[in-house]
Amino acid sequence: MGPSAFRIAGLTERLTALGVQVVDVGDVVAPNPETKQLGDSRKKYIREISRVCEKLYKTSLSAFEKGAMPLVLGGDHSLAAGSVAATAEFARREGNRVGLIWVDAHGDMNTPASSSSGNVHGMPLAALLGPEPAELSRIGGFSPKVLPENTVLIGIRNLDDREKEIVRDSRVHVFTMKDIDRNGIAAIVEQALALAGKDTSGVHVSFDVDVCDPTIAPGVGTPVKGGLDYREAHMLMEMISDSGMLRALDLVEVNPILDDRNTTAILAVELATSALGQRII
Repeated sequence: MGPSAFRIAGLTERLTALGVQVVDVGDVVAPNPETKQLGDSRKKYIREISRVCEKLYKTSLSAFEKGAMPLVLGGDHSLAAGSVAATAEFARREGNRVGLIWVDAHGDMNTPASSSSGNVHGMPLAALLGPEPAELSRIGGFSPKVLPENTVLIGIRNLDDREKEIVRDSRVHVFTMKDIDRNGIAAIVEQALALAGKDTSGVHVSFDVDVCDPTIAPGVGTPVKGGLDYREAHMLMEMISDSGMLRALDLVEVNPILDDRNTTAILAVELATSALGQRII
């Protein structure tokens, strides 16, 4: 239901008003979990999730081939295994690589061996950086999709103990909410763009709306207090737009069942407009 919430919030209309040509190619069909077998409890529904991500990979790659910029809406953050793979593949065809800015309250770097829940939405970044879970890592036929030196996490504030070790060992760049509090969002985003953009063709931004504080984004599956406020989130997107480095954008983890009058989807639509050129003056 996440993509529908974005449409109801007027995403196409808002972007069109900016002068952006929008083509809505519809939803990538995902099966209902109630009708499927759980499968491996260490990576629940991995077969179904990997198939959806494969479809998304092809859909996003087709958008690049047509000269467009994919804007991917969700839904579960596991979809980034497909969307980022497409951006990385298109950069490879150009003889380049892509940087990744992962904006999230969580690290999403668990593997089937480390996850206590087996929920695959906690694993997509691990798959983009390394070999596990293999069903997601092998999408597109190459791995890794991004390098640690060009991968930046922003807004992190909720990691389990095992995942902390994985993140530390990975050599990715991490800016926690403490870093944002201490240095300010503008300084953090400047550093993030420099790191993710170094020797790359641009950046893929994967934005989990739970990075925002639950007071402004209540409709997420795993809310964590102490997130980005309204202006910090917009500043991040505005600076990404100003950089001219944006190659693709994910907006994910909107859950209308948990939302209040579509507040979270409306916020995400506003953030999309900032990322794609909305100016204050």
